[in-house]
Amino acid sequence: MGGTRLFRAQWLSFFGTGFGNREVAGRRPPGVGSPFLAPVALAGWIAGVAGAALPPVPVPPENPITESKRVLGKILFFEEQISTSNVVSCATCHVAASGGADPRVAVFPGLDGVTPSPDDVQGSPGVVKADTFNRFEMDALFALRPQVTDRATNSNINAVYAPDLFWDGRARTTFFDPETGQVAIASGGALESQCVNPPLSSVEMAHAGMDWTGIEQRLQRVRALDLSTNIPADVQAALNTTRSYRELFRLAYGDEAITGKRIAFALATYQRTLISDQTPWDAFQAGNQNALTQNQRNGLQAFLSTGPQGTNCTACHSGSTFTDNTFRNLGLRPIAEDNGRQGVTGNIADRGRFKVPGLRNVGLKRTFMHNGQFQTLQQVMAFYGGVRNVNPNPDNRDPVLNTVNLPPQQGGPVQDFLQNGLLDPRVRDQTFPFDRPAIFTSPARAANQATVIAGTGVVGIAGTPRIVVQSAPMVGNRDFKVGLDGARPGATARLGVSTVAPVNGRITPQSFFDDTTVGASGVASGIATQFWPLLPGKVSSGQVLFAQWFVEDAAAAGGLAASSVIRMPIFCGSAGCPNVCSMADFNGDGLVDDTDFVLFADAYNDLVVPIANVLGDLNADAFVDDADFSAFSVAYDTLICS
Repeated sequence: MGGTRLFRAQWLSFFGTGFGNREVAGRRPPGVGSPFLAPVALAGWIAGVAGAALPPVPVPPENPITESKRVLGKILFFEEQISTSNVVSCATCHVAASGGADPRVAVFPGLDGVTPSPDDVQGSPGVVKADTFNRFEMDALFALRPQVTDRATNSNINAVYAPDLFWDGRARTTFFDPETGQVAIASGGALESQCVNPPLSSVEMAHAGMDWTGIEQRLQRVRALDLSTNIPADVQAALNTTRSYRELFRLAYGDEAITGKRIAFALATYQRTLISDQTPWDAFQAGNQNALTQNQRNGLQAFLSTGPQGTNCTACHSGSTFTDNTFRNLGLRPIAEDNGRQGVTGNIADRGRFKVPGLRNVGLKRTFMHNGQFQTLQQVMAFYGGVRNVNPNPDNRDPVLNTVNLPPQQGGPVQDFLQNGLLDPRVRDQTFPFDRPAIFTSPARAANQATVIAGTGVVGIAGTPRIVVQSAPMVGNRDFKVGLDGARPGATARLGVSTVAPVNGRITPQSFFDDTTVGASGVASGIATQFWPLLPGKVSSGQVLFAQWFVEDAAAAGGLAASSVIRMPIFCGSAGCPNVCSMADFNGDGLVDDTDFVLFADAYNDLVVPIANVLGDLNADAFVDDADFSAFSVAYDTLICS
């Protein structure tokens, strides 16, 4: 109850008495009469800014905001278990403290496949490539390492004000139900359209062939935010009631159905509350003339200046969101590398154009531009300072750049205004509504993450084989798997496990998995996958396990090559350690009763299921069969899960 009262107070503080109306009584209108703006700046102000405050938050009538839906969306936004690797969520790539973008820097090597080289993209790491059965699969660019997106991550803060989203605008204002194809939102649904892309992307979150049925099944069998700690108060209040996604969807929508449309509606609802409007600039516009320093006021004046001697920044970065939401070609890289908006519209006039981003909280970002080629705002200022005279890729370059004028004496103050005057401290400090739990992949959770022990392994014909683990070693994780890379193709390999740390680069296995044959994946490489469901009773919290592949290889000492060793600290999720009973409580109500029996019976009738991918497969052997029926019967007799 305390968490709920706290949230309501925060909600009222954030939205005021009317949704989206954040005016403060007694504040005078901005602009005219300010002693800090010269007449030319005032003209630019009037032309460039249509009002001080952000406009009311647009909400499509098909998806009205409700509190239960907002909380569900916030939970889903941070839910790493929605990905087939169990380690990627929306929040993995969208971090408020980085301006809503990704603080991590990973390299997509571009068309030439070489890095470093001029066509590299600073993107976001996603999942290790996997096939339709979730087995690791060799990727031509990234091998058995996390794939990287071919564009930089854009901010999701204030994204609600854009009619179309993504750098190329492919997330359109009309939202179609991803399962039925029917129009679900006629207009104003760009956030919903954006939400349905990453969960199915085989680069960002999913194995090949993943569909919405698979995602719905995943959510049915996991406990909400089990991989997260330090959970915000509003979310924890909901999770104190239930960890079942079926129940969370019932609270939000009236029944337990989990669908792609409902997932998108909830995620978009949450993101409509991520409104950054408490910057020094907002306070300055509301009448606090000391909210900006003199240097920042100089930067603001320069930013707003127009005409032959003006910076003309507002030709693109206008309005209270500091973007006109158009698509422009800055001539950063050849169009052959990425044709941008043209790929969506098919219009040759759109070649090389990308969305103009908003500038609020831009000083928090780690990379800039659609390909992330700049790492500091100073580099961005230098680019625009020379853009009139430097034209590296002129094909379809936007003529507006010929009006941009940012000499060094103005670049510094403009940068100060952008970096500090447009900084919302709530975003920087990740306080409500920008607060977040500690997700599993965050540095704060390093003690729970599996790690490769350097210097371990035995050299084979192609060097030392590599062990690959991306998932979380959490009790109850039925998707845990261990990969092998760089082994002799066609060789027999076995994964060994020990509770004792390696000596001289190898472990002394106390148990082995069954033999597997290394698959061919290149001239001198080979891969394999071992599924290892971390079921309760098989592993326990506090254990530290060590795993290593052993591969038949005549070129290795003793005829066995050995991979590097992985250290796995086994832990229980934030919902506590599961047991067979709790895993059979499919609707998450604390009981294993007739409702769960009906759900189990439906799965039992299907018999064969994707590997460890649906509720009912209690022993994670890819079948819902008599063994699972026996386990379910034990839980059913128990009734109440303690």
